[in-house]
Amino acid sequence: MTVTSYGPTVRRIALVAHDNCKQDMLEWAAYNRGTLAQHDLIATATTGRLLADELGLPVTRLLSGPFGGDQQIGARIAEGLVDLLIFMWDPLAQHPHDPDVKALLRVAVVWNVPVACNRASADFLVSSPLLNPAKPAEAAEPSEPGELAEPADQATAA
Repeated sequence: MTVTSYGPTVRRIALVAHDNCKQDMLEWAAYNRGTLAQHDLIATATTGRLLADELGLPVTRLLSGPFGGDQQIGARIAEGLVDLLIFMWDPLAQHPHDPDVKALLRVAVVWNVPVACNRASADFLVSSPLLNPAKPAEAAEPSEPGELAEPADQATAA
């Protein structure tokens, strides 16, 4: 299930950070700890360990990115087991597992999973009302067929 399904209020958030971006990820996650604590967190090995230590939250840890962790997260996306991807990658560094990085980004786009690649876009995603959609208010039943019901606040005031 993806965020676009507006399903459960607990989301599965995958967190990945390249070495040069791990400090940014830790600072961002500490700032957003309250929000992250409401969701299931999944991360590649080192990022997951650092986040668990820093935040004191449970983090499902997969393999290190270059050893298949990126592919594991991609597989979870394809299986509908990731709702949001925070992937702080370093665009200025060469990565031996660059094909895996591109594959992860590609599968997220194919499966319509929102992706943040820096702190600014991650802030936008976790502050979106779509992350924790409010339960829709119950619609009042019309009193006569074809007649519109009064809004609940007006009906109780009368």
